[in-house]
Amino acid sequence: MASKVYFTDMRTRNDQCLQDKLLKLIRKAGFDSIDFKDHYAAIKLHFGELGNLAFLRPNWAKTVVDEIKKEGGKAFLTDCNTLYVGSRKNAIDHLETATLNGFGPLTTGAHVIIADGLKGDDDIEVPVIGGEYVKNAKIGRAIMDADIFISLTHFKGHEATGFGGALKNIGMGSGSRRGKMEQHNQGKPRVITDKCVGCHKCASACAHSAPTFENGKCRIDVDKCVGCGRCLPVCPKNAIVPTVENSVQMLNCRMMEYAKAVLDGRPQFHISIVTDVSPLCDCYGLNDAPIVPNIGIFASFDPVAIDQACADKVNAAPILSSSALGDLKEHSHDHFHDLHPDTDWKHGLEYAEKIGIGTRDYELIEVL
Repeated sequence: MASKVYFTDMRTRNDQCLQDKLLKLIRKAGFDSIDFKDHYAAIKLHFGELGNLAFLRPNWAKTVVDEIKKEGGKAFLTDCNTLYVGSRKNAIDHLETATLNGFGPLTTGAHVIIADGLKGDDDIEVPVIGGEYVKNAKIGRAIMDADIFISLTHFKGHEATGFGGALKNIGMGSGSRRGKMEQHNQGKPRVITDKCVGCHKCASACAHSAPTFENGKCRIDVDKCVGCGRCLPVCPKNAIVPTVENSVQMLNCRMMEYAKAVLDGRPQFHISIVTDVSPLCDCYGLNDAPIVPNIGIFASFDPVAIDQACADKVNAAPILSSSALGDLKEHSHDHFHDLHPDTDWKHGLEYAEKIGIGTRDYELIEVL
């Protein structure tokens, strides 16, 4: 049976601002049917890496927070620490980054709680019912302590999963540091020595000192490598490649199982905002130009359906010539695969459907 996905474009007709449109959309989608009264509601989002400007503005979060408060709920904004080097690798840096990027109680009406604690090790092991690859997902404690789970997602491209949508925001984003390691650990890379120029950019991107150098050439110490893949896109010569052919598929499967662990057995709702669709995720300290025009806002109780609907809309959109996608000489009807040929986003959604997270079949309902 098809799931309902509600959609509104970015036009501001009848003196409605975009926050008004978001509020109207989530109400039409049934947001107010959730019993928020005296319940803790986790709003899972990405606070943006310092230097990146593609992440969602805090104004979007405020609209959601205000609606939860109106219904008597206790909302907080949350994310888990990152596995890689950056401005969100521990709770102190993470909170400072969130503040500098505009997230806080004065701007959003809700406090920020880093779900897996100071060093990323405050987690809960959650059984994955029906999973094939993960027995117990390691989820940030504050996310699992919440009564209600809301995903607020910036939909964009991603170098490992094709795109970063609701399910990635939930699965990878809710994993503690050891949870992220578990999801990534099938894809340890290797170096094509002839291509390597010894620039050490991979070493700068690695939090675990896995790249080592001998005679000006890099090699990856697989005992130290956790398979996060941060070294792949920073190599200027494309000399670093995955060693396991099914690593992308394994990442997708484990990520979906983590998402299932987060969502099973409690009220949930999903909002995806498809603007500034950058070719890479918001975890980089920069963002490239959008690959397509701004598309709109989606809402659903089904995270699989909302990801499928967002992907379909992006793939149907015209390519912006002044973008990484516009630079390509050949294009198919799959913008994400064109950008990242080694990825397989469809496999992730197929697996999510298989393990019962939701359905790829959807009815798109437009709200003006």
